[in-house]
Amino acid sequence: MSEKQKAKEKPHYVDNKRFLQAMIEWRLKCQKADEKKRKHPAVTNYIGECFLKIANHLSYRPNFINYTYRDDMISDGIENCLQYMRNFNPEKSNNPFAYFTQIIYYAFIRRIQKEKKQQDVKAKLIANSGTEMMMDSLVGDDAQYKNQMLEFLQKNVKESDKKEIKKK
Repeated sequence: MSEKQKAKEKPHYVDNKRFLQAMIEWRLKCQKADEKKRKHPAVTNYIGECFLKIANHLSYRPNFINYTYRDDMISDGIENCLQYMRNFNPEKSNNPFAYFTQIIYYAFIRRIQKEKKQQDVKAKLIANSGTEMMMDSLVGDDAQYKNQMLEFLQKNVKESDKKEIKKK
């Protein structure tokens, strides 16, 4: 059996046709609610599961897998899907899987950028708050690592300063 045949037999983790149908039905319910000036209906369990599956699967890609805040990335992706699902227009596109994958992808990128900024801020705070004074409090076995820790922190601060200069 060839690779193409195996790929065709293997079911996708999100059925795009069923996902499209669910999105169309949800949009129709929203339109009816708008006409009656009522609150929009809740997202169906199936649509929510699709968002979760897409976000989880995308988080296992090599460029996202090693982050310690992967759960935050997934949460951001799902939140953005819920926020922008009204913008999906089945008349323009019949591929909700691609649409929401892009939303989640960019949510992941934004979270990574946010976390990197936070790491830079933490490093600068440590550097500016008198790391030497903090290290002086170390005693016993911990004292031998004082110089190594100071060098490590100073190196990280210098690297983040270089990155900021390159950005400007």
